[in-house]
Amino acid sequence: MDTSKQIEKGLIVSCQALENEPLHSSFIMSRMARAAKESGAVGIRANSVVDIQAIQDTVDLPIIGIIKKIYEDSEVFITPTLKEVRAVCATGVEIVAMDGTTRERPNGEQLSDIVATIRKEYPNTLLMADTASLEDAKYAEALGFDFIGTTLYGYTNNTDGENIANDDFSHLRKLLKDINKPVIVEGKIDTPEKARKSLEIGGFSVVCGGAITRPQEIAQRFVDEIALIK
Repeated sequence: MDTSKQIEKGLIVSCQALENEPLHSSFIMSRMARAAKESGAVGIRANSVVDIQAIQDTVDLPIIGIIKKIYEDSEVFITPTLKEVRAVCATGVEIVAMDGTTRERPNGEQLSDIVATIRKEYPNTLLMADTASLEDAKYAEALGFDFIGTTLYGYTNNTDGENIANDDFSHLRKLLKDINKPVIVEGKIDTPEKARKSLEIGGFSVVCGGAITRPQEIAQRFVDEIALIK
């Protein structure tokens, strides 16, 4: 089945747990993915080769694969270099996501070179650009990405503190007006209502993570609310 049709107008659940989190385990992430599928999710977003492989062994949903890696010479950390992109592609995931901002990449690599190389080596793999601004989105679209994601909106120096739902999803509306590629809505979608609205506006599909798969964040919201009692 066509991957784009599989994920269109549906929920993609981000099943990730970093090393400092209690649920950091490929086995646990595979079970998260299973729970997501049983709840009606149409896809999974996963971080690291081992997590991707564990999830592939558990569910048959399309996967957006990434590798998060920190390099000292760059702020880019989502599938930042050709090495990580190749590693994710080699797992056979349907979609590989990478930082699609205009920021300088590690080792002086150019995003245009990465895209050109992967198109030759893995012509059937779809590419998603995680962007933070309209400028990023236009840049990624010009490079030929298959999907444009709002993933980094609110997480970069020039968008710090922003939320995709601010001003009635004004950032998303701008992207949908100026970008021709499918826009996957991701980043701070923390309620079912925001997920629904983002698709009603015209988002191609929506990715939710912390609000579903990170119990620390979920519990913290309850604790913070209770703390307001005087």
